[in-house]
Amino acid sequence: MQERALLQSFWHKSIKEERPAEANTDRLFTTIFETYYSRIFNYTAYRVSCRYTAEDLTSQVFEKMLSKLHSYSPEKAPFEVWLFAIARNVVNDYYRSRRRYLFFPLEAVRELVSGRQAPEEHLLEGERSGRLNLALDILTAKERNIVALKFGADLKNKEIARLTGMSESNVGVILYRSMKKLKSEIGSVDQL
Repeated sequence: MQERALLQSFWHKSIKEERPAEANTDRLFTTIFETYYSRIFNYTAYRVSCRYTAEDLTSQVFEKMLSKLHSYSPEKAPFEVWLFAIARNVVNDYYRSRRRYLFFPLEAVRELVSGRQAPEEHLLEGERSGRLNLALDILTAKERNIVALKFGADLKNKEIARLTGMSESNVGVILYRSMKKLKSEIGSVDQL
């Protein structure tokens, strides 16, 4: 939360008080990247269920953010909401393009044979991740998006409501029902 406040302060100083041409874009991008990378990655990972695809999509989010940064207006929406709207659109574009081109998921094979972890740890983690992904697959696209925004992006219900155009109470209800579905599919978190 403190990082977000610092970013807002930095944003106002760099963009509001200075002319955009004078703003240090590299420094601003670095601050934004360091502040939001893990949350954007978690959001995309919840949505696509593949680490490599999530990394690619996260890169695309920051690339789009950088190209559109000059058009961001704090009066229209908080920066965080604007950034996650870009992330949501990037993931939706991914699914749209995927419908056109069905392909063999080489990322899954590459991940399986990567030597970063001991084989047993990798297998256990893969099994846990697989169970969670299977459980997430029972959710509708809308439910999965909201779960990703809540737990992947770490947004509050109010921010999710603003981003999706739903009421805050509707977001809460959908989250409650989604958690109930996941719990019935998985059991408890300890069983993962």
